[in-house]
Amino acid sequence: MKQKNEWASKLGFIMATAGAAIGLGNLWKFPYLMGRNGGFPFLIAYLFFIVILGVPVMITEMSLGRKTRHDPVRAYADIAPHAGITGVFGVLAAFLILSYYSVIGGWIMKYIFSYATTMAPPPDFTAFISSNEPVFWHFVFMAVTVAICYFGIQGIEKASKVMMPLLFALLLVTIVRSVTLPDASKGLAFMFAPNFSEFSLSSVSAALGQVFYSLSLCMGITITYGSYLSDKENIVKSCSSVAGLDTALALLAGIAIFPAVFSFGLEPGQGPGLVFGTLPMVFAKLAGGPVFALLFFALVFFAAVTSAIALLEVSVSFAIDTLGWDRKKATIGLGLAIFAVGVPSALSFGMLGGTTILNFSVFDFVGMVTDNILLPFGGIAMCYFVGWKWNPENLIEEIEKNGNMFRLKRLWLVCIRFLTPVLVGIVTLSGFYNIYSVIF
Repeated sequence: MKQKNEWASKLGFIMATAGAAIGLGNLWKFPYLMGRNGGFPFLIAYLFFIVILGVPVMITEMSLGRKTRHDPVRAYADIAPHAGITGVFGVLAAFLILSYYSVIGGWIMKYIFSYATTMAPPPDFTAFISSNEPVFWHFVFMAVTVAICYFGIQGIEKASKVMMPLLFALLLVTIVRSVTLPDASKGLAFMFAPNFSEFSLSSVSAALGQVFYSLSLCMGITITYGSYLSDKENIVKSCSSVAGLDTALALLAGIAIFPAVFSFGLEPGQGPGLVFGTLPMVFAKLAGGPVFALLFFALVFFAAVTSAIALLEVSVSFAIDTLGWDRKKATIGLGLAIFAVGVPSALSFGMLGGTTILNFSVFDFVGMVTDNILLPFGGIAMCYFVGWKWNPENLIEEIEKNGNMFRLKRLWLVCIRFLTPVLVGIVTLSGFYNIYSVIF
């Protein structure tokens, strides 16, 4: 069946799909993991897993989306009886991830507003997230996301074609300022200097897990965006381009952030606290610091919102395709539902600060369910149904449309049938081990 809506251009599709993959984790988590796990050896492991896990799964999801022209649930249902559960995992994961991702997006908007109006960050980050104010900013961020998705893939494509180049431009400006600080080389050494004493099996597991989450695998995003893809586009090249842009952004983010962190003798391993607590202190000590801070948080906002619109589009596509809703009802209705589900996460550092579920805060519990249950199980189910219950030649035929040769198709099949499920299984076991350590 011919999809009524298609990406208007290859560039728009690449920018939108790369924007979906490039999110908040690229800006601090990947560089931090790289520095803490051996530097350059970790990067080599990460690139290896990009090739044997990331790109093959992206190719699978994108070709499945284009072949079926359906949302994730109906796309998998076309493969085999009961395969639709795989799509349910993805749609539910995207819904829940956006519910707490939007909370962080709201924090970003608060910082942009504060710098734009007072040329300074909020006085106390801890006090801010402990109040009820994050609920308001969570709503504002979801409203922006809904407004873009409301206009369909045309709105997503236009926004991504503006935001992604701006993101890279702002990142380059930040890099120039960061690497010219005193002792900036220490930050680069933290990321790139080979340190085999810090590289271990846990480092390999960390690299594997980062690939899985950084490329937004098994969230239904690539299937959804692939369903809007023209038959003339080369799927293999498109997936390789997205993976390359995602990795490049992660590396550039590290080059932008960590030289400044080490220049001021600060702790690099703070996670989100690094972005919202420590970096504003760095900017305050720089000449023209508030301007650079405003640019930096605009950069973070672009990374966040391009991922958010992709996550929302997964649920919207499901509601339109499977439930028969129109786009207006699906976008506004699901946007409000996601906002409501995210309110407890927004309050989990304040009013609900004493509330725990299995020793997790509300915010962390939602992340645990998506990261350690829905996504890995969705990945394993995908490999089972595509690799074993369905004839993979169906996807190879789709990939090779219009004379696009898929020279590594046999290797792709080995990955989907054998390597990928084993690697996803390792991620799953690692996640359950982490859950066990928190609960007990």
